[in-house]
Amino acid sequence: MTDEELYHELTCYTLAHPDPSFIHQHVVDAYAAQHADETTKPIGIVFALAGLYLYLEKDFTGRQVQKAHMRLANHRKQWEQPTFPLERGAVVISDVVAAPAGEQRDALIREWCASVWSAWREDREQVIALVRSELDVR
Repeated sequence: MTDEELYHELTCYTLAHPDPSFIHQHVVDAYAAQHADETTKPIGIVFALAGLYLYLEKDFTGRQVQKAHMRLANHRKQWEQPTFPLERGAVVISDVVAAPAGEQRDALIREWCASVWSAWREDREQVIALVRSELDVR
């Protein structure tokens, strides 16, 4: 299966997930950041990185990240292109889909997010500054 097919399979899992925290948003952000290239609009990358930061370092739920994305969209219209890292994380979507559904897969989704966020470490301070200035998250 291609990564895109695996993504669709995983999104079916997360959209049907009973957890009200909306784990789906974290999958969307991890996939977007891991698969971004020169044709990806900067807003998509910035939103994905901001979402990963809020999830992993500020313990935002997927619903809270989704609301933060909406607030960001209302605040700013121009987005700087982040610097693309050579590696995009050791954990990949095929690892996540291969994990048994339930607690194991959910835990691996978090590991995947952490792996991708770590890969973009050169942009970490810019993302944090953006979130602080635009959303007042400390």
